[in-house]
Amino acid sequence: MEAPLYPHHPSDPFRSDSQEPSYWVAPRHLAGDDGVLAEQIGDALAGLGWRMWPTTHNTLLYVSPDELRGAEWVLAAYPFELGGLPVAWQLSARPHADSAMAEWNAYFTAGVPYEALVDLLVAIDAREAPDLGYEGPETVLNALGAQGWVRDADCPHTTAMDPGFSATVSLGLQPPLVQDADPRPDLMGWQAWAEPVLGVPYLWCASFSASVPHDLVAAFASSLASPTLVSRRILPKDAEGRLMVVRRS
Repeated sequence: MEAPLYPHHPSDPFRSDSQEPSYWVAPRHLAGDDGVLAEQIGDALAGLGWRMWPTTHNTLLYVSPDELRGAEWVLAAYPFELGGLPVAWQLSARPHADSAMAEWNAYFTAGVPYEALVDLLVAIDAREAPDLGYEGPETVLNALGAQGWVRDADCPHTTAMDPGFSATVSLGLQPPLVQDADPRPDLMGWQAWAEPVLGVPYLWCASFSASVPHDLVAAFASSLASPTLVSRRILPKDAEGRLMVVRRS
């Protein structure tokens, strides 16, 4: 689901005209996915050597060469929603190629900045054992803190927010329908979301099941919080006024 766009004057960077020039924008967590989340992630996975084939559910399934890692574009299947937004990508890992069940899953809605998802996939691909992790939750919070995010005063050991309080990464109860190999109830998993303005719909949401290694979540979080400008043609309507926009010459 693409965020609404402003159909304003041709010089307005928030309009959806595909012929509009590109812009450098920040912060990354409010930049959206430029309407090309499927293509950008697909290209990244192809570059990593992952194989792809369409499924009978009109999804696109990618599998790593060792068959331990998977990524699926599931938007057409509309599996469920996070924060009122349909899930677009599902990532997974399993301990052995013949394992029937994934050890963990991670879910991302459209609108998530594709740079953060690409960096996460590169980290997953580089892991010899993508289902195992030895770092604690502080790894995620430290990665965010290194990029200038601040810890929640009430939950300093589980939650961090950007300085503008428009995005949050938090360790909390695993949402319904999020699948993990651990069958115990009340599991804790990382959640992330962007809410440009209080009370408006979420720009994007992400959910990591309880068994996702913390260092992999940290790779996503660090990229999400990166101050590096990103290139966009289409900007989310609700982020207007929260983004720094520089016209590319």
